[in-house]
Amino acid sequence: MVDQNTPTKKFQKEMNSGTASLVLLSVLSQSEEPMYGYQIAKFLDDNRQDAPAMKQGALYPVLRSLEKNALLSSKVEPSVSGPPRRYYTITDDGRETLTQWAEIWSKMKKFVDNILEGESHV
Repeated sequence: MVDQNTPTKKFQKEMNSGTASLVLLSVLSQSEEPMYGYQIAKFLDDNRQDAPAMKQGALYPVLRSLEKNALLSSKVEPSVSGPPRRYYTITDDGRETLTQWAEIWSKMKKFVDNILEGESHV
């Protein structure tokens, strides 16, 4: 018998992978202050509603990738309660990219919703 959870877990992992950059850019674009990784993860967890949580450990590689591509900038600051924290801020290029990605997301969401709701004709 096939474990039905395996395809679902794989699908969820692929969905998280595909949307993590968009979500992180959006969170940082809405923040008035730079945010550090745990703070971002907590915000996402608090706002996930019924969506499965993005694992905190999976966020850091995405944050580093976004920074490498100049969509985010970061700076390390000392912390009174532990090791130094890396604070992330969205860049102007990041804001432009977010606008483009949000348009793509909107079109893709509409396409998928139409297919799932049977509004397309075969």
